[in-house]
Amino acid sequence: MSSPSALPLIIAIDGPSGAGKGTVARTLAARLGYTHVDTGAMYRAVAWKAGHEGIDLADEDAVTAIAEAAAFELGAVVTVDGHDITRAIRTPEMDAAAGIVARHPKVRASLVRRQRDYARAGGLVMEGRDIGTVVFPGADVKVFLDASAEERARRRASDAAHASSLDARLEAVATALAERDRLDSTRKTSPLAKAPDAVRIDTTGMAVEDVVEAVLALVRSKGP
Repeated sequence: MSSPSALPLIIAIDGPSGAGKGTVARTLAARLGYTHVDTGAMYRAVAWKAGHEGIDLADEDAVTAIAEAAAFELGAVVTVDGHDITRAIRTPEMDAAAGIVARHPKVRASLVRRQRDYARAGGLVMEGRDIGTVVFPGADVKVFLDASAEERARRRASDAAHASSLDARLEAVATALAERDRLDSTRKTSPLAKAPDAVRIDTTGMAVEDVVEAVLALVRSKGP
């Protein structure tokens, strides 16, 4: 489907876990006919590969070497170096592992370079935690999705993509999310933060389609 804007845009969608980034970004990209990139999946993939190879996640140089060399597929099926990790990276354990990996400045620098390459293909919807602040500070549309802590925990606990959390108690999921938020917002390199010019959308109680329409309104404001 073609974009309502005259030119292909770069759309940055940031926010904490459970705010709805993935569902909204995928739906929006499909509506616009744009490329969708989940940068969180890249950090999870690197963490998974490091664990698979027995590498200490605290070893920044070794983990960076993995990030530099890894071959990613980031569609409906996520792979790293040919390994299908679609479900393996969607667990509370991988949430924590990705948070550790994402704190390494060298890893972030490597993956940010690769993330920027996606813009060469044209229209792009990229989701993450530092897209509007670091990866594409000049993005045409910047959105920061958020939701109440209770709403985010409820969504994550009932998310079939996070297989290990299906039977988890809501309190445990909320605790894990709070820890990930703490790690992301306090890291020295590219912390989770709303870009000054990003539009904040509180998705608490909102239907996905309503959030998508709100973002599409921003996209239309850029066109022709």
